[in-house]
Amino acid sequence: MGLKLEQRRPLIGLGVAIVGISTGALLVRFSNAPSTVAAFYRVLFTTLPLLPVALWRYRGEFRAIEKNDLAFAALSGIALALHFASWFESLEWTSVAASVTLVQSQPLFVAVGAWLLLAEHITRRMILGILVAVVGVIVMSLGDLLGGVLVGANPLLGNGLALFGAVMAAGYVLAGRSLRQRVSLIPYVVVVYSVCTVCLFVIALLRGSSLTGYPPREWLIFLGLATGPGLLGHTVINWALKHLESTLVSVSMLGEPVGATVLAFVLLAEIPTRYTLLGGSIILAGIVVTTVERERRQNNGHTETRASNADNPEK
Repeated sequence: MGLKLEQRRPLIGLGVAIVGISTGALLVRFSNAPSTVAAFYRVLFTTLPLLPVALWRYRGEFRAIEKNDLAFAALSGIALALHFASWFESLEWTSVAASVTLVQSQPLFVAVGAWLLLAEHITRRMILGILVAVVGVIVMSLGDLLGGVLVGANPLLGNGLALFGAVMAAGYVLAGRSLRQRVSLIPYVVVVYSVCTVCLFVIALLRGSSLTGYPPREWLIFLGLATGPGLLGHTVINWALKHLESTLVSVSMLGEPVGATVLAFVLLAEIPTRYTLLGGSIILAGIVVTTVERERRQNNGHTETRASNADNPEK
């Protein structure tokens, strides 16, 4: 028997979300605006529709946010701004396939950061996944260089910026992880996105980039970045997490590099090199191993906690 409509909707939504986030890199490449400006307007246009809702329905929660939580939210917003700024810039220097694959490696850095900063246990299988992904990065970055076939003006610089973007995305996740246990989604997102918007605004000014005077085509691209990867992408993914296992959602997000690579081939005639394809496949395999193992450990930890609470009712 097939799945019922109620069961199919989250899967359909997840598919739509993967297509949505896959368009992000292409839209950045289509834009002639400076990368920081495109990043600024993506976050700004994602935040503006949320402000009336946040101020109307969540005013009390905003007042109740403690100073320490605001500080962590600000830190999360700064990390997100650096993620967008570095990743968008990486697309100026390397291929879409390499950039999107490397920036999607953030689960590896989340696992390492949680081990170093949050004292989370890291298993041998997680270490294996991380090492496999590192091998993939080496194959992708050095293979093209040694083989003499390069896609992009400076692939090593672009790949490095994409990796830095992955590290900052991991910092964004880690900084907001405990905070989300105490603050609702909308207030949290509005604070983080607002800080991110201000940071990108400052970065654009420091780089001497103009924020006005762009033709209608650019404004449509900015709106597309907020609508596709933002609204239809990450927003739908957050909705799907209520109905699907987090492991399925996390691994499904690895469809972004595949989708972005296919779109770049069709729309930009950008053919990834064999080293990019090989290295990217190895990276994705390492991410899958690490993500699935980390989710398994977290689920086991939650099960053990519930069992312990059941055995000790006074808790």
